Amino acid sequence: MGRYLLRRLLQFVPVFVGTTFLVYVLVWAIPGDPFAGMCGERECPAAFIAGMNEKFGLDQSVFVQYFGYLGRLVTGDFGETFNGLSIGDQIGDAYPVTVRLALVAVAIQIVIGGIAGVLTGLKGRGFLDNLVLVATLFLISLPVFVTGSILQIVLGVEWGIIDPTVSSDATFGELIVPGFVLGSVSMAYVTRLTRTSVTENRHADFVRTAVAKGQPQRRVVGVHLLRNSAIPVITFLGTDIGNLMGGAVVTEGVFNINGIGGLIFRNVAEKEGFLVTTVVTLLVLVYLTMSLIVDLLYAVLDPRIRYD
Repeated sequence: MGRYLLRRLLQFVPVFVGTTFLVYVLVWAIPGDPFAGMCGERECPAAFIAGMNEKFGLDQSVFVQYFGYLGRLVTGDFGETFNGLSIGDQIGDAYPVTVRLALVAVAIQIVIGGIAGVLTGLKGRGFLDNLVLVATLFLISLPVFVTGSILQIVLGVEWGIIDPTVSSDATFGELIVPGFVLGSVSMAYVTRLTRTSVTENRHADFVRTAVAKGQPQRRVVGVHLLRNSAIPVITFLGTDIGNLMGGAVVTEGVFNINGIGGLIFRNVAEKEGFLVTTVVTLLVLVYLTMSLIVDLLYAVLDPRIRYD
């Protein structure tokens, strides 16, 4: 296990450098001058633009720019925006909100999606199975902004159960409905994945052997069936956490949440390349870390899997 973990960590290096370099190049390939609107209605003087390019190193080749940026990032220097604001402070304010929102979304996926998938997988075809399949298809078909707008109007405006917009504190209680909206599509996929996996493993040899040995139904389902059925679901959830962290732009916009999604959207429009690159780099780290955790969980869930 130790050698496998070391090998995976070493694999992170080229993947991290390659993905972040691609992101850096694509962000700075967006047409337009990032300093063009900094002088109000007047056109910025050429000397000002040249000075700003020199200050932020944009007058150098893209390779020099990238490795200089990467070196500062490794030392914890996130730099500042073109307006002189600290990138680290902005990310520090926005990231915890999106983390809480993503945790709520993942919890909803696991609880609602997992329970619905297990029940329908154990019971087989019937009214409950058809109801869950129709409901999940409905959620998958609806765009996230439609689901969010409907719940915001019905629960917030019409019934007054929730506040239509989330406050600046963004507590876990306030994030339940936005978290449901953010994770609604993934919850539907978790339900279907769990249902299919439980249905396939319900008649597997290891389950029949456990039943033949006279083990209680609860142990057969909880230890033998669910552990092996959870592998594809865990794989999906591991990759989905990165999607939730970076794909919350619409949900945060609907509920006026000041998180990473809104931060990316605003700074892409303002051509703040360093901040956008830094946020996406952090998301790359989330993806890599979750992929490693998922691989290690395989050996925990299935004793047949061992890493030499």
